[in-house]
Amino acid sequence: MGKKGGATRVKRQMAPTFWNIRRKESQFVMRVKPGPHPKTKAYPLGMVLRDAIKVTKTARESQMVLNEGKIKVDGIVRRDPNLAVGLMDVVELATGQAYRFVPKDSELLVAVPVDNAEKNVKLAKITSKVTAKGKKLQYGFHDGKTMLTEAKMKVGDTCVLELPEVKVKDHIKFEKGATALIMTGENAGKAGKIEDLREGVFTLPTRALISIGDRSVELPVEMVMVIGKDKPVIKVN
Repeated sequence: MGKKGGATRVKRQMAPTFWNIRRKESQFVMRVKPGPHPKTKAYPLGMVLRDAIKVTKTARESQMVLNEGKIKVDGIVRRDPNLAVGLMDVVELATGQAYRFVPKDSELLVAVPVDNAEKNVKLAKITSKVTAKGKKLQYGFHDGKTMLTEAKMKVGDTCVLELPEVKVKDHIKFEKGATALIMTGENAGKAGKIEDLREGVFTLPTRALISIGDRSVELPVEMVMVIGKDKPVIKVN
């Protein structure tokens, strides 16, 4: 009988470049299972423990820790070593120490320690909006979460969520004057003020002009996430 299900590993040389792994150590490494984040923009949870935050030494040890229910992602116990961990996800250990995954120093995802006051808070960018029954609005977020509400928000805005209930604590509009975080590219991890929003045309997407220090960069809005009004509402670096 043939094997059911997808592959659970990938060749190291084919792994995303931002993964903090040794490329020539062995032929294969665990892969990201389809889920909340694209496989090219996420770590598998087992690798997070072993390579990103280094609390385990082997994949087997990571699996044992997960089987014991000692790891939470966004406040929920997770046991799948191939679970996708991506932008703004919070990984909490049994000790209470938590890490948020954010872009930093041009890297797509870096584990940043967060304190107790912030480990149950997460920023989620709205990526879709549809009308559901009862005239309610269903919003989809960048991490695969969805929510039904009567609140009026727009695609591109950011919600401050309370974990693990996915309850909206605050809403940050994608507008001029807001503080934004660059998610990808050579400026990944840098934050600045949105100076202007430029409408898209047939050959160009909508762009945001962001001031970073003494210079400004123009980027497609898909590469940018608002993280506060006057300043970031949570620690992002």
